[in-house]
Amino acid sequence: MKNFAAACALLTALVIATPGCYKTLDDRSRAGVPFKKDRIGGQYERSIDQVQVAARKVLQFNGTLTADDIVNRVLVGKIDTRTVYVRLTELEPNLTSVLVQARTKGGGADVDLAAEIDKQIAINLR
Repeated sequence: MKNFAAACALLTALVIATPGCYKTLDDRSRAGVPFKKDRIGGQYERSIDQVQVAARKVLQFNGTLTADDIVNRVLVGKIDTRTVYVRLTELEPNLTSVLVQARTKGGGADVDLAAEIDKQIAINLR
């Protein structure tokens, strides 16, 4: 009975300590802490092309642009050791939705960086 209780305790600790998976904005799964807020969104009265140019400029200014999916309108960049995803969605001809997700190297959320990138995109649209 002691072995069973020890095995259950070990299994419970293993399940709690093991990180899960989170979904990125480019529809992929990555290992990391899943239930943390890591996304910030905004809407801008600009065309999707203007917002995409501003998002590219912001990612290149702060770090490096590592991927640019022109079909799904998702930009991926590296800033320090963080990975930043920017998804653009055209809601109307002159209304664009921007969703920014930031994750650390270990898979933790960095909502402060996501908010900063979203703010810089808005500033570059002026």
